Formats: sequence, C-alpha cells, structure tokens
Amino acid sequence: MGVALITPFKEDGSIDYDALLRLVEFQIQNGIDFLCVLGTTAETPTLSSEEKKKIKSLVIERVNGRVPILLGVSSNCTQSVIDTVKNEDMTGVDALLISVPYYNKPSQEGIYQHYKAIAQSTKLPIVLYNVPGRTGVNMTAETTLRLARDFENIVAIKEASGNITQMDDIIKNKPENFDVISGDDCITFPLITLGAVGVISVIGNAFPKEFSRMTRLALAGDYNNALTIHHRFTELFNLLFVDGNPAGVKAMLNMMGMIENRLRLPLVPTRITTYEEMRRVLDSLKIKL
Repeated sequence: MGVALITPFKEDGSIDYDALLRLVEFQIQNGIDFLCVLGTTAETPTLSSEEKKKIKSLVIERVNGRVPILLGVSSNCTQSVIDTVKNEDMTGVDALLISVPYYNKPSQEGIYQHYKAIAQSTKLPIVLYNVPGRTGVNMTAETTLRLARDFENIVAIKEASGNITQMDDIIKNKPENFDVISGDDCITFPLITLGAVGVISVIGNAFPKEFSRMTRLALAGDYNNALTIHHRFTELFNLLFVDGNPAGVKAMLNMMGMIENRLRLPLVPTRITTYEEMRRVLDSLKIKL
C-alpha cells in the first residue's frame, strides 16, 4: 500500500511543513510500503514551483530511504514534464507518477506519444495514471498494454477509471513485468482478487496501519479477513469523496488532531454535515481519536 500524501496548510493558507513531516513519520511507523508525493491528493495544482520543490526535498530527507518515493510529475504539456524530469534534481525519487494529459483531451495516439516522449527522456521507472474523471479522457486497455510492451521503464499503471472490465483486461493481457495498482480505495480489495498488486491510497493518510493490513491480507489470499477490514471502511469510502478529495481525508486527519482542516481554493473543507457523519462512523468503528 502506497499513500497519496496530502499537503497540510496552516490557518493563514501557508504550508504546515512540521505537520507534513509528522504525517510522513506516522505513515512509515504504521507500515506503509511507499509514499506518493505531489499527486492529486496533495492539491498540487495550487502549489507554487518553489513549494513543490521544498515538499519534495523535505519528504525525501525525512524518509531517508526507508520507503520508496513515487513522485507526481504531470502536465497537459508533454515538454513541461520532460523539462521537469531532465532539469530537476531527482535524487531520492524512485519512480514517477504521470497522469494522462488533462483538458486537452488527446486521442489514444496522442496519449501514447505523450508517454513515449517522457519514457525516452528518463531512466526512472514510470507509473501511468489513468483517471478519466479528472482528465476528461480515458486511456484504453489497448493503449496501456501497448505502452507496457514498448517501454521497459513503464512499469505499472494506477488505474482509477472505475471500469473493472477494463482493469481486468489489462491484468489479463499485461507483460509479466508490468503491474496494475488500484487508484480507488473502495475497489482495492476486489481488484487485488483479480490480480492487482496494491493501491495508491487516500484513506491511508489517516489509517495506514489498518489499510496496509487489508492490502497485505488480500495479497496473501486471506480474503475473508481482508474483506472484514474492507467492509469496516465501506461507509467511510463514500464519505471521503462526497465533498471532493482531499476534503474528506483532511477532515478525518483534523479529527485526529494531526492537521488544520484547511484547503486551498478552489477546494474547500467538507460540509459540517459530512464532518459530523464521519465522526459518527469513526466512533462506531471504535477508532480512538
């Protein structure tokens, strides 16, 4: 289980770097397998270039090689991604997470050429990220498999299309050295039963120990115990995203006393009703806050 790390903000809107490093330590101490830094959940579009560089540097320093770091480097301009990968210091970065270009709505050939150009510009492993709900275009199983076969350093895909049939098609036909990772907490368990290798998790920010255990049990084939944990969190999965991501998980972390319940516009915190419903569910789970 990898965690899509949030970016904590102070009441004045500045980044709370102390809270960020405490959260990193909390993740590692509770058994996560890797950290996804500067992904969507980090509110990366609202961060300045300098803030992104500082987050990357501080997290790499704190992690100190204890877990791998997957760095989000996405843009709807192919050359911008290439420039970032070539010109920024990638010491301490183990792999890159790169989403399908958003807003432009490229064709399948355009998506292929986007990833081809990036893959040829770096030796770092690349994890594709298909999230049509955010990008406006779905990368088909055919395009994913073509990229997986053509480039050795394209090693996995974070699949968040919500299309189980498409994901199963990729798992069934992929090369042996290519992995499928769930991009949605709520379908991680069923996707692992089909052959996925894990998840890049949002809820893991707040519950790294529990969700890591669920993932490992499922991967070990202990489906009964994994399903029990999955079902414990079913209601929270829904509440997490009802007011958008990362508003839900930030509300949970705020209840736990770990961060301020602050996001950067255009994102706003969860509604009071959602917040209170989350508290009720957490109380019913007997998770101490």
